Amino acid sequence: MRKKLVAGNWKMHGNLQFNASLLDGLISGLSGLQCEVVVCVPYPYMAQVSQKLSGTGIRVGAQNVSEYQQGAFTGEVSASMLGEFGCDYVLVGHSERRTLFGETDEVVAVKCKNVLQYGMRPVLCVGETLAERESGKTDEVVARQVDAVLSVIGVKEFEKVVVAYEPVWAIGTGVTATPRQAQEVHAAIRAQVAVQDMVVAAGLTILYGGSVKPQTAAELFGQPDIDGGLIGGAALVVDDFLAICHAAN
Repeated sequence: MRKKLVAGNWKMHGNLQFNASLLDGLISGLSGLQCEVVVCVPYPYMAQVSQKLSGTGIRVGAQNVSEYQQGAFTGEVSASMLGEFGCDYVLVGHSERRTLFGETDEVVAVKCKNVLQYGMRPVLCVGETLAERESGKTDEVVARQVDAVLSVIGVKEFEKVVVAYEPVWAIGTGVTATPRQAQEVHAAIRAQVAVQDMVVAAGLTILYGGSVKPQTAAELFGQPDIDGGLIGGAALVVDDFLAICHAAN
């Protein structure tokens, strides 16, 4: 049986004082949970968060990684650097990276490969825009994004990947896909991987992201192919994030 996972994406938020208070609340409120919990934090705070969470069972994640391994790439952060700071998960291909910074499917696939090379788990973000959904292209778009990674790392390595389905039209908008809409896409992703390897597909962790709230989490996470969530704004509010984690539990 697949273990539930909840990952909080802080995006470009936080400061030393706020982080300490938020983490204190999570540490005290998450004791005894069986689901996996991850916080994906901005690069400058990785040392603070890694130290604070040491021994708590809460995992540390990064929000991005370079497609390059090392060299004269000012401003980039490599997978090997992240690994040195106790990073366990790395978000790859988030829609904000794809749309605002022009990351292509090919770049996302290379980033996944780099993360895996250094023993971390990529959280591969996929999802369609509102225009693509209204045009009936949801399955086509998501399948293309998944296949770009499968073709580079192979299906056996894909078992180490976490997939996060985040419909772009639901990210930060307050609009959430219905449990049925989310389940349909999650099932399609699992079926796509099953064509190459049924065992890998059965064990694949697929998260839903897109304005998940405490009120909607339990029904979403109760769907057969939804294994947890990638949480944005609610991850910055202790009580909300705790409620979502308990819903997954």
